[in-house]
Amino acid sequence: MREVLVVGGGAAGLAAAIACHSYGRDVLLVEREHQLGGILNQCIHNGFGLDVFHEEYTGPEYAYRFIEKAKACHLDIVCDTTVIDINKYEDGFVVRMSSEKTGIQDVYTKTCLLTTGSYERSRGHISIPGDRPYGVLTAGQAQRYLNQDGYMVGKRVFILGSGDIGLIMARRMRLEGAEVLGVAERLPFSNGLTRNIVQCLNDFDIPLYLSHTVTSIQSDEHQRLKSIELSTLDSHFQPIIGSERLIEVDTLLLSVGLIPDVSLITSLGVEMDQRSKSVVVDQTYQTTVDGLFVSGNALHIHDLVDHVTLESERVAKHIDDYLTHGRCDQSWIQVIPGKNVGAITPQRIQVSGDKEEVIFSFRATKKIKKASVVLLQNKKVIFEKKRQLIVPAEMETIEISLDSLSSNHALVVNLEVER
Repeated sequence: MREVLVVGGGAAGLAAAIACHSYGRDVLLVEREHQLGGILNQCIHNGFGLDVFHEEYTGPEYAYRFIEKAKACHLDIVCDTTVIDINKYEDGFVVRMSSEKTGIQDVYTKTCLLTTGSYERSRGHISIPGDRPYGVLTAGQAQRYLNQDGYMVGKRVFILGSGDIGLIMARRMRLEGAEVLGVAERLPFSNGLTRNIVQCLNDFDIPLYLSHTVTSIQSDEHQRLKSIELSTLDSHFQPIIGSERLIEVDTLLLSVGLIPDVSLITSLGVEMDQRSKSVVVDQTYQTTVDGLFVSGNALHIHDLVDHVTLESERVAKHIDDYLTHGRCDQSWIQVIPGKNVGAITPQRIQVSGDKEEVIFSFRATKKIKKASVVLLQNKKVIFEKKRQLIVPAEMETIEISLDSLSSNHALVVNLEVER
């Protein structure tokens, strides 16, 4: 029986598997693609590695650093292998895998770490009216076609949604000679990092239409995308009649959010969090199923791959502790996202166990200037920290001592607007 099985060989899986191996654990890393690296392999822009390596890399270069580390420590890795099922088995898990070489096989493991990343929201998720022509695809699909397959998806491009992938693809398409007619965002603020707004839109004079969305799609006689209808939205996100404008395009890229991919473990009865669309975890990143851990974008959507790496290395330490000591008592503090707070992790805290700092990660529900992060138990403030600016596009993190928490009351996390 293995001690640790890691599902997914992207940034999260590589970092966690290497760290678990460094603790002397018997680790197996399973990747469905023929090469390691995950989404990093199609991200040929720079900006990776500043926090982890204090140097700037492209996505493939960042992945290469960890792939070389994995080779150096002789990490046990299988690629071209798909995990098709995970089931609880006595004091561990049985993981069913399929590959062309070995067929279907079962592997038994004491712990399982899911690092399967996320998938893009598509047109079906947002229900844009109109025709269904060729030329409408997600920004991530376009990125792969262009950066890995060398295929130019269009010449007159519009992007719906200001997520980071969309912003990066706006710049990428412009650099490849396409005319990028604009980026529309339904919210009154961008969903991308500020640096990407500046470097990908402002530096290339690509317009950003806030409080706008695509309200219709039209095709030509060949079922190719011909034009889109762009409308202004009111404060209730309803199209304002008379604000419609027709824009002739041959390509519409959708950058309308990512959804954590935890489909492999939902059958285990793991508790889900409706805000994050992922699972409930404690401060060790362990789910409500004993021995099952989740990290990376499968847990919550990160801003930077460096943060994915650092989080996954922390998870490896917690897995090592779990294998040494087992799960602590079943006494928990519930974490409640309060005023102006969206998804948050962890959603619960083990009362006993190690006394390390508890790291909270969360997003605001709106842009706030001069805010305070306030933690309350039994209506009493136990932590407060001021922020000059908080935006939903950027993940907020705070650390507090486990000793500062009472085991008898839920913990409420608020974002208070400074008056």
